[in-house]
Amino acid sequence: MSLPFIYLASASPRRHEILLQMGVEHEVLHVPAPPGEDEPRLANEAPAVYVCRTAREKAQRAVHWLAKQVASADQSGKPLNSNTPVLSADTTVILDDDILGKPADPEQAGSMLRRLSGRVHTVHTAVVVAHAGILHEAVSITQVRFKELTHTDIRTYCASGEPMGKAGAYGIQGRAGLFVEHIAGSYTGVMGLPVFETGKLLQACI
Repeated sequence: MSLPFIYLASASPRRHEILLQMGVEHEVLHVPAPPGEDEPRLANEAPAVYVCRTAREKAQRAVHWLAKQVASADQSGKPLNSNTPVLSADTTVILDDDILGKPADPEQAGSMLRRLSGRVHTVHTAVVVAHAGILHEAVSITQVRFKELTHTDIRTYCASGEPMGKAGAYGIQGRAGLFVEHIAGSYTGVMGLPVFETGKLLQACI
């Protein structure tokens, strides 16, 4: 399968690693985050709508930033190309219609894990590829069931530092894989970038 060179509008090391595994040549764009709250949810916005909107806004913000960099006369390092596809993604963990984002501290991480314990939650990962003025979009939806977590499970996992910076306070590719009894959907989608859906979007840019 032939896939194009792209720009990745995400600092996530997991998305970078998945693209490498897919054989997708890419460069990470370090797009400045907007001021204010990180990816705020709008009033009465459904979680499934939220994740698609935030992925779309990330792509649009990256395209706008890229155009400004290309137009600048003082680019440093490797020159950028505004015709290159730009990929963005957003992953959301949903439980009881609540969005479990990235924990602010180990205490909040522990609280999230206690809620996930012994239950099924949903992971939505929206992927957007912006190319030639068109936004190509796809969503991966995965059901994940956790085993019953003990106090020691949660305390030890939070002490490892792994929950920090991860939606829902866990990374399925790490130690939290021991918590997962069952998964229905995309493993790489739970990691942060569904391979199948991403491949289809990138093929549309060739």
